[in-house]
Parts: sequence; structure tokens; C-alpha cells
Amino acid sequence: MFRLAHLSDIHLGPLPDLAYRDLVSKRITGYINWRRHRRSNLHEGIIDAIVADLKASEPDHIAVSGDLMNLALSGEVELSRLWLEALGAPDKVSVVPGNHDAYVPGALDKACAAWGPWMHGDGMEEPARRGAFPFMRVRGPVAVIGVSSARATAPFMASGFFGDGQAERLGRLLDEADAQGLCRVIIIHHPPVRGADPAHKRLLGIGRFQKVMRKHGAELVLHGHTHLPTTHRIEGHKRDIPVVGVAAAGQAPKGKRPPGQYNLFEIGGDAGTWRIALTRRGLSDDGTKVQTIKTELLAE
Repeated sequence: MFRLAHLSDIHLGPLPDLAYRDLVSKRITGYINWRRHRRSNLHEGIIDAIVADLKASEPDHIAVSGDLMNLALSGEVELSRLWLEALGAPDKVSVVPGNHDAYVPGALDKACAAWGPWMHGDGMEEPARRGAFPFMRVRGPVAVIGVSSARATAPFMASGFFGDGQAERLGRLLDEADAQGLCRVIIIHHPPVRGADPAHKRLLGIGRFQKVMRKHGAELVLHGHTHLPTTHRIEGHKRDIPVVGVAAAGQAPKGKRPPGQYNLFEIGGDAGTWRIALTRRGLSDDGTKVQTIKTELLAE
């Protein structure tokens, strides 16, 4: 049995000291939003509790589906790298970026440079960079495939993008993994499901992504972005594919969204007969403990 943990939307805080020049960009709107909402609703103490429980479950691998940062400041890039080092060795943790990690032009390049070891696919000769996604890492019976939907957007926008280049490369990796009899798990930040997000936050290229799924198939898709624990299904090559979201890892109790959670998947079986069970673990409503929220059988 292979155990895969999934967490997302870390939004590490507090923010480092800002200079006025840091706010001459889209960051001014993000800073105001952080002061009004995220500073009180997302808390690093909750993240610590979630990660401690996650580590106690002893997963074989950890998937992080983006938004480690808030405004993608240089200090946040370094803080998030240190957090990843504490989370696990690069061969044990796979990361894809989110829209907050690409908050302004140039931010995603800095994130890729800092987090490269956690984004480096098996056999990749070049360092992780924007044009190198998707990457694939084989861990036991599982092929972990990281797709990037992150891009810099205009103020008040948080949309993602999945283009033709990634679609073509993703199809090749899915076929390669299928030929090896592996369980194919895709990590992406934005949900590749219609209606999962309002227009200004949606993934541009949902149809393109789902076309790849219909042609090549996959066993599981993991995403973040919505801060909600959801399960959808999309059409795959041979069977429907579960698409699973997760609450933000540091979400405080008594907010509009569920308090911090992570997903734990148990994957067993073999090619064509994969059994995938999901356990959602998260903070209780009173914030006193981390507990099982829900269990669900996704495939058998």
C-alpha cells in the first residue's frame, strides 16, 4: 500500500518587512487583502499542527499543490524554501506553484530557482523552470506528475493557464507511465473542473486539460486554490477520473471555509485495478485537535 499525502495553499506568514517599492504593482491589492483577511484567517500555528499530524501518518510521498506564498516577495521565497526543507527531502516531496507564487512578473522564475529540487523530474537534465513543466517522478507504483497553472495576472485576477505545450508534454508522460503500469497522479494548482471557481479565478484551458484526460487517461488529479475539500470527476480515457481538492493547510477555525486540512490517499492494486482510498484529516471546529473528517473510496 502506497500512502500519498496532499496539502495546499500554505500562504506562509507573517509577511516580511515591505518597502514602498514592493507595493508599486499588483502587490498593493494583495497586501490590502492580506491585512483585511488572510492575516487573521491563515495561521502558521495551524500549519504546524497539520504538518505534524501528516508526518505522524508516515506517508511515502507528499504532494504540495501550490500557493506557498502570499505576495511572492523575495523574503517569502526564502521562507518557503526553508519550510520545504523542514517538510521533507526533495525526493520525498513534490511541489507545483500556484497563482500567489507567480503573483507578479518574474516571481515564478525566483520560485522555480528556490524550489527546484522539489520540482525536478526523474531524468531531467535542466533545472526546474517555467517552460519545463510538467515533470514526472516515479515513486513505488505511482507516477507523480506536476503540472503548472501558475502565471502572473492583472490586479483582482487569480486565473491559471494550461496551454498547448504542456498539454502535449503531459500526454507523452501519461502514456509513458501507463506503459510502465503505474498509477498516474497529477498535481495542479487550479481545479481543472468547470464551475469550481468564479470567472476571475478559473483555469483557462480546462477544455484542453480534459481533452488530454479523455485521450490519455489518469488515475487521480489533485488541486488546491479553492480552499475547499471537494471531489469531482471528469471523463478519462477508460474511466472517470477523481479530481480532489483540499482545504487550505493554515485556515483558522470559524471562518467562511473549513479549517486546515490535508488529504491522505492509500493506493493499492496494480495496472487497471487500482484501489484508491481517501482520508481527510483536519482541525476540529474548536481548533483543539487534528482528526479524521471524512473517508471516501475513490476507485476499486
